[in-house]
Amino acid sequence: MPFVNVKITSGASVEQKAQIVREMTDTLVRVLGKKPEHTHIVIDDVAPENWGFSGMLTTEYRKLHPK
Repeated sequence: MPFVNVKITSGASVEQKAQIVREMTDTLVRVLGKKPEHTHIVIDDVAPENWGFSGMLTTEYRKLHPK
């Protein structure tokens, strides 16, 4: 029973999350021969102020590096 935990910062739409679940499930079926009904994908939607990298919170990083 594959269990995949995906952590992303908040902002993804329901459609984008559904696509992540579909494509990760399809990959496990194709590569490992797993059954879709036994495959679990959990998306943890983390607020940017609760995610840090490069020595700062994501909110700080985004202020310094706008898209």
